[in-house]
Amino acid sequence: MKVSFISLGCAKNLVNTEQMMALCRDAGMELLPEPTGADAVVINTCGFIDSAKSEAIDTILSMAELKAQGQVGKILVTGCLSQRYQQEIIEEMPEVDGLMGTGSYGEIVSALRELVQGRTVSRFGSINAPVEELDRVVTTPSHYAFLRIAEGCDNHCAYCIIPALRGKYRSRRMEDVLREAQKLADAGVKECIVIAQDITRYGIDLYGERKLSALLRALCRLDFHWIRLHYLYPDEITDELIDTIASEPKILKYIDLPIQHCNDRVLTAMNRRDNKAALMEIFDRLRRKIPGLVLRTTVITGLPYEDEAAFDELCDFLRQVRIERTGVFPYSPEEGTAAAKMLNRVDTAEAERRAELVVDVQSEIMDDFNAGRLGSTVEVLCDGFDGQSMCYTGRSFAESPEIDGRIYFTAGRDVAPGEFVLVRLTGVMDGEMTGELEE
Repeated sequence: MKVSFISLGCAKNLVNTEQMMALCRDAGMELLPEPTGADAVVINTCGFIDSAKSEAIDTILSMAELKAQGQVGKILVTGCLSQRYQQEIIEEMPEVDGLMGTGSYGEIVSALRELVQGRTVSRFGSINAPVEELDRVVTTPSHYAFLRIAEGCDNHCAYCIIPALRGKYRSRRMEDVLREAQKLADAGVKECIVIAQDITRYGIDLYGERKLSALLRALCRLDFHWIRLHYLYPDEITDELIDTIASEPKILKYIDLPIQHCNDRVLTAMNRRDNKAALMEIFDRLRRKIPGLVLRTTVITGLPYEDEAAFDELCDFLRQVRIERTGVFPYSPEEGTAAAKMLNRVDTAEAERRAELVVDVQSEIMDDFNAGRLGSTVEVLCDGFDGQSMCYTGRSFAESPEIDGRIYFTAGRDVAPGEFVLVRLTGVMDGEMTGELEE
């Protein structure tokens, strides 16, 4: 059987896709890099926000066109969109031959075999079951990979549907995480990116206490050069964790800490456990204890209870705290969430207008951050050569792959993907840094 996989959405979803690919490989199936010629196409979807849902639907429809042309066989839709909209997909997309939810990734082989035999596939296992320990076909460039340490979420933010799609928070056993990490290190992975919906909670459900610091110290003993952290929850950050990040050279001084807002009334309505004073304190503490720290966060404009004063407060907060990297999203009500039932919110157009204003605020902060880096020499992990700019591209500790942009640099010699080099930063191009190789 020839199978092609399309992975949409976040890095956590990508790990699930890679696990399904490994199961199919081990079952003797042929993995095709492109859908054309496949007996089955598996689309692992995201269903978190409107833009993700639109991307998933567009991808399904494009595969349906290939199917109508006889270029692909069956279409199997997995992931968050199918978990969330099982009945709607069945009723409105007859081109889809089978569905699997987020609790059934391990059943991919038997599901595909049933599918190509002409049988209907609909598999929706428990989303609260223990995390399956599965091998992966790593699809990222060979020098970096994601290491998922937990599944699900217990935070239950009022705007977020993830707990309903991914289940309760379930940590993986530390020995299983380290066994997978060892395989990645042995395969030559140089940058290990630790991920979960909330990595700060790691271990509480299994061991009755936070175990992230212990896990990170163990990861630092492996043959990685960089260890990057995504995502931390503000009120779960302990002094022990801060000290671990500050003292371990392999852990990048880069923290992804989504806050969503700063106004106390908005935060309370959204069931966030922070307030503005606590956020100010944690940012101050992190920067005092971790010199040179680069922070990333996300904010949402137009949330329920965000009046003009609350929005102005958010902009002022960002100007004051000066978080180096901020993703900005206009609020869209998600059915099934508590926030969607709240009437005290602005309309979509106003939420989008406010998001554009926050982007303007953040652009000024980014410009200042980039200007402050000019003339410095940074360690860069080369990702490859860009034929359009005729420059090598790479990332320093301050750039996470796919979300933070790249550093473009020239070199008087060949630089291999996965090679660490020193680059002197000399300019800025469309918000991204440029530089020259230093020997």
